[in-house]
Amino acid sequence: MILFFGPAGVGKSVQGQMLAARMDWKWLSTGEMFRNSSDSEVQDILKTGELVSDEKTYEVVREAFSKAKDTDRLIVDGFPRTMDQAKWLMDDKNSLGRSVGIVVVLEVPESVIQKRLSKRGRDQDKPEIIARRMNIYRREMYPVLGYFAEKGIKIVHLDGTGTVGEVHDKIVTEIEHNKLV
Repeated sequence: MILFFGPAGVGKSVQGQMLAARMDWKWLSTGEMFRNSSDSEVQDILKTGELVSDEKTYEVVREAFSKAKDTDRLIVDGFPRTMDQAKWLMDDKNSLGRSVGIVVVLEVPESVIQKRLSKRGRDQDKPEIIARRMNIYRREMYPVLGYFAEKGIKIVHLDGTGTVGEVHDKIVTEIEHNKLV
């Protein structure tokens, strides 16, 4: 399993979908699942820029993993987002049946993220909400990355600026170098 990390607007979804198509892997995005949710509580949370509760997130992830039970090759975008979620993911009792092969962290300057997200026109892409999401990302993700490093999981930080193709090539190079294909 490959995990894509980075705040909204770095290109995780685009890169995840491209990689899935190119390598015949299954792409799972918690962000997409939440945005498509009919749960009004989830929709209200998304509008504030806050994180969806761990319990609701576990439900979504468990269901997605269950639907993808026929493949070991998963690309997961947007999960885990908290230390508790990272520990849950690594806990064998959850019977998710997948191990993390690599974590790809896409790095993009905040000014570029603001510019990219302003073009999407979603309710949650207002400048003040983007800034809140960036702060939450920094606060929550650095400990998660430290936890994965302690578990011996390979973490690769890649520059997410440049063309979609250039970023994709960097990701593929790392995945091939780490023998995940």
